[in-house]
Amino acid sequence: MPFIDLKSQYAALKSDIDARIQKVLDHGQYIMGPEVKELEQRLAAHVGVKHCVTVASGTEALLIALLALDLKPGDEVITTPFTFAATVEVIALLGAVPVYVDIEPDSCNLDARLLEAAITPRTRAIMPVSLYGQVADMDEINAIAARHGHIPVIEDAAQSFGASYKGRKSCGLSTWGATSFFPSKPLGCYGDGGALFTDDDALAQAAREIRVHGQSQRYTHTRVGVGGRMDTLQCAVVLGKLERFDWEIAQRLKIGARYQQQLEGLPLQRLAVRADRDCVWAQFTVMVENRAAVQQALNEAGIPTAIHYPKPLHRQPAYARPELSFPHAEAAAERVISLPMSADLSEAQQDQVIAALRRALAER
Repeated sequence: MPFIDLKSQYAALKSDIDARIQKVLDHGQYIMGPEVKELEQRLAAHVGVKHCVTVASGTEALLIALLALDLKPGDEVITTPFTFAATVEVIALLGAVPVYVDIEPDSCNLDARLLEAAITPRTRAIMPVSLYGQVADMDEINAIAARHGHIPVIEDAAQSFGASYKGRKSCGLSTWGATSFFPSKPLGCYGDGGALFTDDDALAQAAREIRVHGQSQRYTHTRVGVGGRMDTLQCAVVLGKLERFDWEIAQRLKIGARYQQQLEGLPLQRLAVRADRDCVWAQFTVMVENRAAVQQALNEAGIPTAIHYPKPLHRQPAYARPELSFPHAEAAAERVISLPMSADLSEAQQDQVIAALRRALAER
């Protein structure tokens, strides 16, 4: 059983994806070809914003968002300690200072109730993460940011593209939305890619210049930039996958709900999904005690698993802050385990996972 079933997805979309790739091979515009603009227009319409700027990766999306905000060394960016390293990596690369706020113990998203106390005169941005496919409490975060001088908010939506929050789409909820098209994401390419979303004309223009080495026109460099373009072939792959993306989101919601229902009553903690939002389950994650034993039992039963994430960022060597403690993030890091999840996961496969998990929990 695959942890994420990309082969079945490709089989279902083979004609669309192959035709899209062949078209690029025929015209030969591998950098900034017509598929780039087409994808940006379709993604902006999907999210419901004015601008989409495709970039080389989800990490690059976060970096370019911060560069467009003119982040300076010593500026502070508030974020969560419980996320992939890319979230804080881009802050550190620019010489800025990550300021952590602990997570909600039941959802693992940034706890907006703790946000206001972390704001200082040096706060330049707030970067909540929509973890596991569920959007953080963006209205509350935006309201706090507005009360403190309209601090820009960047939604790190690498795992939540396609999710909704109070009827609105992830990536269209704040100053910036940043997502990833890494192959395992809800909408993935066959390499690396990402995108930025905004309604702000000036920020969108800045991002378009930054992604091509800061050029406002060829060989006119108006700002410091990066080589951050998403290549045409990867845009073609995502365009091919868009043909059934709505169906895939519906399937993720259905499979996630079935997992939640079938796991009720077991000695584990299911992630809370708020009533005002949908979770696209980039990973279907639960929390268990004695995780190593449970994971070993599942692996012996042929069930692949993963841990997202085993160590919070303030405990990572590159970003270590031993003087800090975030109890909920630290507890989650010791207990989370992710189960197989993709739109093509069959009920029979899901039943196999659930049965194996029941046995593993009974044996530990």
